[in-house]
Amino acid sequence: MRLSRTLSSCVTLALCGLAWSAGAAMADVYPSKPITLVVGYPPGGSTDLTGRALGLELSQRLGVPVVIENVGGAGGAIGAQKVANAAPDGYTLLVGANNEVAISRLVNPSVRYDLKDFTPIGLVASQPLVLVASPAAGVKNANDLLALLKKNPGKFSYGSSGVGTSLHLAGEMVKQQGGVFMTHVPYRGVAPLTNDLLGGNIEFGMFVLSSALPYIRSGKMVALGTTEAKRSAITPDVPALGESPTLKGLDISVWFALLGPARLPEPVQASLKKALADILQSPDFRKKMEASSSVVPTVPVDLDRFLVTETAKYKKIVQFANIKE
Repeated sequence: MRLSRTLSSCVTLALCGLAWSAGAAMADVYPSKPITLVVGYPPGGSTDLTGRALGLELSQRLGVPVVIENVGGAGGAIGAQKVANAAPDGYTLLVGANNEVAISRLVNPSVRYDLKDFTPIGLVASQPLVLVASPAAGVKNANDLLALLKKNPGKFSYGSSGVGTSLHLAGEMVKQQGGVFMTHVPYRGVAPLTNDLLGGNIEFGMFVLSSALPYIRSGKMVALGTTEAKRSAITPDVPALGESPTLKGLDISVWFALLGPARLPEPVQASLKKALADILQSPDFRKKMEASSSVVPTVPVDLDRFLVTETAKYKKIVQFANIKE
């Protein structure tokens, strides 16, 4: 009888242990609650549009709500810092662009985070920038621009959406490689730059392709060239700036990546990377990105290596132009 009671107690304890283990495992299954996807800009911009499209797809694949949180300010750096400071549990993630992920800390000493403060998940999409001219400037392509600037050093200006942005760096790359000079005019965003260019108050501007495309198509802006190494599939009729022999090799874009805080557990990383890989193969997601002038990578990208390479490229141009914020 005593042996029977002992065996019964052991079985009961074992069953309780199994039940507890199963419950703990279920509690540890990722994800088991809503995920917050931080975007470091107000609603409506290219990063926000990418984040919202990605959030919808992640929600469908992971089976939990994905909530977009717009944390604007400091060129995306406030949102990036929020994610860097978040608990490494996979429930606070960043859809970040090159401005806040790789450039801000090179030009602004008040930015305290670094690449090591994030766990790279994957590259989501990218789109080129485009150098445009007012029709009144009288230039049609990159070679025309370079010839005009060499004849008139210091006479012309180009605008960007702000100091230390990828648009600013792209303009400085043109100046460096072309051996020419234009005065940089930083604007507080794309809207005032657009107004000044359309109003003839500035001759040239560097834009994200999606922002300038309607004006290019309507003839209100002249596209001098896109900034990636090859022509964009979105605008195959617009040459790449690098097609000019003087600007050969010029290659810079705006890209969007999914990142989490540092030290994300491996199972969480694996779940997110699998979901993202599936999303990038989705024809519907690709169409959404193409509608906003972005292109989804066709082959897997090692985001760790990509970020290191991109940062090194930005550092060179920041040092050349002595860019400080």
